[in-house]
Amino acid sequence: MTIGSLQPAKDKKSRKIKHLNDEKVPLLPTRREEDRGFDEFNGASFSGAVFNLSTTIVGAGIMSLPATMKVLGVVLGIGMVIFMAFLTEASIELLLRFSRARKISSYAGVMGDSFGKWGKIMLQICVLVNNVGVLVVYMIIIGDVLSGTNASGVHHTGLLEGWFGVRWWNSRSIVLLVTTVAIFSPLACLKRIDSLRYTSALSVALAVVFIVITVGITVIKIMSGTILMPQLFPKVTNLTSFFNLFTVVPIFVTAYICHYNVHTIDNEIEDNTRIRAVVKTSLALCSSVYVMTSLFGFLLFGDATLHDVLANFDAELGIPYGSLLCDVVRVSYAAHLMLVFPIVFYPLRLNLDGLIFPCARPLVSDKMRFGSISVGLLTVIFLGANFIPSIWAAFQFTGATAAVCIGFIFPAAITLKDRHGIATKKDKILCVFMIVLAVFSNAIAIYSDAYALLFRKGKDNSQPSTMMPTR
Repeated sequence: MTIGSLQPAKDKKSRKIKHLNDEKVPLLPTRREEDRGFDEFNGASFSGAVFNLSTTIVGAGIMSLPATMKVLGVVLGIGMVIFMAFLTEASIELLLRFSRARKISSYAGVMGDSFGKWGKIMLQICVLVNNVGVLVVYMIIIGDVLSGTNASGVHHTGLLEGWFGVRWWNSRSIVLLVTTVAIFSPLACLKRIDSLRYTSALSVALAVVFIVITVGITVIKIMSGTILMPQLFPKVTNLTSFFNLFTVVPIFVTAYICHYNVHTIDNEIEDNTRIRAVVKTSLALCSSVYVMTSLFGFLLFGDATLHDVLANFDAELGIPYGSLLCDVVRVSYAAHLMLVFPIVFYPLRLNLDGLIFPCARPLVSDKMRFGSISVGLLTVIFLGANFIPSIWAAFQFTGATAAVCIGFIFPAAITLKDRHGIATKKDKILCVFMIVLAVFSNAIAIYSDAYALLFRKGKDNSQPSTMMPTR
């Protein structure tokens, strides 16, 4: 399913930024609101829209994709990456089609149109849960890269620790505090998402640097014969191992969630009829990045692939200049995540404001409210990054709950409701499939994770501790 032309050609140039149909939905500031205190804005360019949407998609999820290959195998894993790209395109097409039916310019507005006030609130809550979880993951990865991490009882050295040794100023909490104050805070103060187009372009370039180096290292090791044949298919020996396959579904869901920014980008693009090309280009770019990262990351580290593959790059790779390349990989992707942060933070702030102050004046025109919400959210994210143990745990929670609702369940529910009679039979069959797949897969994923956690805890408690001091 593709995204067709969603607005008459006569509106191409006359609409630089669409006016909100629902004034109580503050997800998309209108041009009239934004122009107070800003320079003249004639609409975002096609390339800027592609970079912003691609940056929304390619975030921290890419770091966990190589680990999914350990569960699914290379063939099924790559197949899932491609399948999820097509399913994401279909869900965005449905969402935009129903937006056009009533000329609504926000995701929350579409939910409100179909399900009333509570539909809008449900969407806003899901965006809050998903985006806070994703941004916490970003901070965790940055902390892992710069300050090090412990996985399976092994300490993986961070960049600053490796360069300068253990110092108080390169501890995890201090590094994340400095990053939040010096980098995240200034970027989070920008009031228009198109202002981030240059940082988004740079972030995509940094992601490409990560991939190119990873592919190059893998090719060198393949040519030297030091990489074994990877696992092509999943190993299913019993019911438990079968259910374990579904634990990776939230990771794939989270990797493609961008729906909360589609309306914002569509609202600012100069020619909104090109949103079809923007979405298709972004998904093609991102799925290519995901396939290459999944394949070559798993080839490089095999069964030793960690949930955060960046942590694997702290070891000697056995090639010339291996240490230098590892440092470049980690620095480039840590910088990438720093630049992705404000793209995800932007809709988070707007949704929280819409949830708490649904009838207040536009957020961009209230400096006190804008600043208070920004500081509050940054504080919550900073604290979360210091107390949540790993990115896999965060992805499992957000991917199996809020992300799957935003990406698939809500667009499917809007289509099945079909208040305007524009859904086809094919659309409704697809939506039933999306809901069944989402609910079934994520229910099993949550059950499997809970079972594994409880089993591990029970096993640990049933055995005497080996860490007790002896005399």
